[in-house]
Amino acid sequence: MTYCVAMSLHEGMLFASDSRTNAGVDNVSTFSKMTVFEVPEGPHQRCIVTVNAGNLATTQGVISQLRRQTVGEDSHILNLPSMFDVAELFGQTIKKAISHAEENQLSQSSVDFSCTFLVGGQIRDEAPRLFLIYPQGNFIEATSDTPYFQIGESKYGKPIIDRVVRPETSIGEALKSALVSFDSTMKSNLSVGLPIDVAILKRDHLKLSMRYRVTEEDAYFQGIRKAWGQGLRQVFQGLPQPEWFHN
Repeated sequence: MTYCVAMSLHEGMLFASDSRTNAGVDNVSTFSKMTVFEVPEGPHQRCIVTVNAGNLATTQGVISQLRRQTVGEDSHILNLPSMFDVAELFGQTIKKAISHAEENQLSQSSVDFSCTFLVGGQIRDEAPRLFLIYPQGNFIEATSDTPYFQIGESKYGKPIIDRVVRPETSIGEALKSALVSFDSTMKSNLSVGLPIDVAILKRDHLKLSMRYRVTEEDAYFQGIRKAWGQGLRQVFQGLPQPEWFHN
């Protein structure tokens, strides 16, 4: 399991993903689930960021196929005219990858080959756009009413982001809420863990403004982890008992 979040804000876009691929008492490994496609200049200038959850072999296959298409093909992720077209290409590639894997699996195998992607970014002369792409190849787009998406083990971190993030929220505040949501998820689920990959794409910059990996040694993350836990306990202890409760 994994946990990824992407936010589309007035100021720009924020992406974050954990790096845990296996979990157990003696079996923990990491693999980045974030990929960046960039064209730094020219008529096809763009920056596209994707994070993924699901079967690792399938997600790797999708990314590899998209990269392979950029050599010698007429239309590909680096020259498509809009983010909607990019989302359609992702959907088609995901659907084909899953179908191919299922057709070639052993009859007795019960492997789940499905995967889900968050794909967002900005192409020159277009506004930033963010999409959630399902294993079936269909997708939905972030709006002002729903400015963020989560995939993977999302239920533990969702209430925190729901209370904080709006389209007008600053990227700094959004980043803080995302990291707190990761801490809450990791507290409740062993299958999500550090390091956390973070990428920030500011509106109209058409290139990453920041890419950072939060590790166990990161002082800021350890600080907010401790402060959040202490703050929750203090607020909880300050809540009154129900009037109808009799000890």
